[in-house]
Amino acid sequence: MSEMLDKITSAWTRAWSQGETKAFEELVSADYVRHSKSGAEALEQVVAQIEESHRAFSNFTMEILRAIEGENEVAIHWRSVGRHTGEFMDVPPTGREVIVSGASFIRFDQGKITEEDVIWDPREMLSAMSIWHLGDTRRKK
Repeated sequence: MSEMLDKITSAWTRAWSQGETKAFEELVSADYVRHSKSGAEALEQVVAQIEESHRAFSNFTMEILRAIEGENEVAIHWRSVGRHTGEFMDVPPTGREVIVSGASFIRFDQGKITEEDVIWDPREMLSAMSIWHLGDTRRKK
C-alpha cells in the first residue's frame, strides 16, 4: 500500500467508521468538493452527514472492502452497517439493521484530497429500514 493510499483509507475510516471527522478534515484541500446524486457538497456538508449517520445509527461502522490507487486517485469500495435507532432523513427510528454499500472515487493533489465522487443507492437503505420495498412496485389498494 502506498503512503497516500494508506493516509486516505486511514483518514476516511476514522471519519466514517469512528466519527473522527478531524482525521478527514486535515487531509482535504481548501477547495475540496464531493459529488453525489444530490449535487456538489462542501466539506462542511460531508462532516454533517458523518455526524448525522452516527447520531441516527447505533454501532455505525463503515468498512473498506477494497481500495485501489491509480495516478492521483483512490477508489474505495465500502459497506456501512448500523442499527437505525435515531431519526434519519425525517424517518423515525425503525430499530432495523441497515447495510448499505457503495463506492467513492477520491482525487488528490500534493498530498491533499481535492475531489470525491460517491456512488450508492439510497433505495438499499430505505429497503433495509422497511420504508420502501424494491420488489413489488404495484400500488396496494
